[in-house]
Order: sequence, then structure tokens, then C-alpha cells
Amino acid sequence: MNLIDKLALYLQYPFVQYALIVGILIALCSSLLGVTLVLKRFSFIGDGLSHVAFGAMAVAAVLNLTNDMPLVLLITLIAAVLLLRTGQNTKIHGDAAIAMISVSSLAIGYLLMNLFATSANLSGDVCSTLFGSTSILTLTQTEVWLCVILSVLAIAAFVLFYNKIFAVTFDETFARATGTRAGMYNLILSVIVAVIIVLAMNLVGSLLISALVIFPALSAMRVFKTFKSVTVCSAIVSVLCALLGILVSILAGTPVGSTIVAADILGFILFTIIGKIGGKYQ
Repeated sequence: MNLIDKLALYLQYPFVQYALIVGILIALCSSLLGVTLVLKRFSFIGDGLSHVAFGAMAVAAVLNLTNDMPLVLLITLIAAVLLLRTGQNTKIHGDAAIAMISVSSLAIGYLLMNLFATSANLSGDVCSTLFGSTSILTLTQTEVWLCVILSVLAIAAFVLFYNKIFAVTFDETFARATGTRAGMYNLILSVIVAVIIVLAMNLVGSLLISALVIFPALSAMRVFKTFKSVTVCSAIVSVLCALLGILVSILAGTPVGSTIVAADILGFILFTIIGKIGGKYQ
């Protein structure tokens, strides 16, 4: 059986179709926000919130919750708001706040999983949560619909507030001076990021989520220089890399999350070469 026949066979299975739908939506949402976060030098908020989500999943496991999504989403949303507020404190800057919450959540989560182990394969559970494993291939129809709804809301919010997000991204001080409620739009960004982080846990795991946010945006910036063109290019690159990563993972039996990130890295290298050869253009 050649690769095309094998791929056609796999695509008939609902779990593969679910994985592709969720993977593409998460990649699209991550790339849209990635450009803003990179330009605001707040790239690692995804990393910090992903560790918070890991800690929340540990709490949900200890409580034996059959559906951990509501609890994980709630805790991650609270952390996103706290990061925003703490990051604006002159005594604790944004990067320090992210590091503090990130390390604390990761440590407490692993401690809880050890103290209240609910599985005989603790190391396997931790590895699956951190690196994604094949959890995206075990999604239920309910989880897929939840992902679709949250992704559509996140994309709609980005499109609806595009001009305000653009203003806050490039010159927050000027935006405030012209009457723009920068704090509210920063909060909206933090909430959308938190939602995407929780959704992406099943795709690439908590340690690799930042790659979905950072790599497509940086790849697009190697070639394009306007906010709109970078955002569009980032979205296309992210979706293609996610699609390629999932398909290669299914065919080769490699970990989904790591394969997608590897595709993103190759994309970044390719765009870097194109940018150096052709120069930047609009």
C-alpha cells in the first residue's frame, strides 16, 4: 500500500477527521494572536499559561473529574487576568510575572500528581500532558464541537477588534491618549490566549504550545513587514504546518505535537532563506 492509499484509508476514520479539524482551528487561532504577542514582546505568555493549564489538569485529575475542560479553562482565565494585572505592576514586570506563575504552576501540578497519583503510569501521564502524545487522536465529538465554538469566538473577537488590537500592539501609550481603552483590549487578548492555550493542550502539550504562537509569526516576519500581511501569512503557514504535522504523525507514527513543531521549524528556516535571498517586501 503506497502513502496516498494509506492516507486515504486513514482519512475515512472519524478520529482522524476530528484531529484535522481541531488542529487546523487551533493553529489558525494561535497564529492570529501570535503576531500581536511577538510584537508586544509578550511571546512567553503562552508558555506561562500552558504551565498553569498543566497545574489545573493535575487538580482535575486529583478530583477525578470526568471532564476537566471547565476547571482548566476557568483557572487559566484567572491566571491570564492576574498576569495582565501583575505585569502592569512596576515592582513585578511582565516577564518576571510569567516566570513566577509558570514555574509555580508546573511544580505544584507535578507535586499533586505524585502525591495523589490516580494512575499506575504516572510518567506516561506527565509526558502525554507535557508533549501532547496522541491525545488529539482520542477526541470525542463533544470536545470537537466545543473546540469549534471557542475557536470561532476567538477568531470573531480578533476580527471584530482588529483595529483596536492593531493600535494597542504598536503604540499603547498613543492609543490610550486617543481614548482607546487599552486595558480592556489587553484583557480581551489575555482571555483569548487563555482559551487557545486550553484547546491546544490536546494538540501539542503544555511545553510546546509557545511554538504554535511564535514560529508562524516569526516566519512571516522574515518576508513581510506590514501587520496585515504578516498576520495573513502567519495564519497560512500555521495551518499548513499543523496539517502537515498531523498527517506525517499519523503516517509515520510519530508524536503529534513534536511533529507539528518540527514542521513549524522547517517553515521558519524556509522563510528565513527566502527573506535573505529576496529581501523584505510588502
